[in-house]
Amino acid sequence: MRKRASASGFTLIEILVVLIVVGLLAALAVLNLGGGSQQREMENHVREMFLLMQTASEQAVLNNKELGLLLEEGSYRFVTLNEQANEWAQPDERMFRQRSFPDWLLATEFIESDTPRLASEEDKLRPDIVFFSSGETTPFEVEFTIGSDSSYMHVLASDGISPLEWRRPGDDEEEQ
Repeated sequence: MRKRASASGFTLIEILVVLIVVGLLAALAVLNLGGGSQQREMENHVREMFLLMQTASEQAVLNNKELGLLLEEGSYRFVTLNEQANEWAQPDERMFRQRSFPDWLLATEFIESDTPRLASEEDKLRPDIVFFSSGETTPFEVEFTIGSDSSYMHVLASDGISPLEWRRPGDDEEEQ
């Protein structure tokens, strides 16, 4: 009697399953490493700054204390007004520590220049935007872009009286 030769190898179904799994993994890698990663990272930075600015505005009202936002080259930080010394100082809250932007993220600020700043011109920590204890803010607009490409822009803004506004790319098209 002859023994039947044992078959070795993969079935067609096994090969198709492996190809589908590899295809899904490749698609995930392209999505995570693709051009949209900087856009997602920029949105995360803008969201963090927006939420911190809202918190600073609320803290100013709740604590009856003026808080400010100091925009520096590639970073930002919050400061608080020391009324006795009439100077801006670093706040004690860890949440308001200095934060940096990636090198590719460009923040362009347009700030009302004739509004009161509450301290002398010589004050080193003189903020660009002030969150007053009355609930008002310095009128401002800060645009965030990826380098000089303004086709994908996030904007944080306030007219000084209304709540903070975050305009995302595509918001204008939905309103029309």
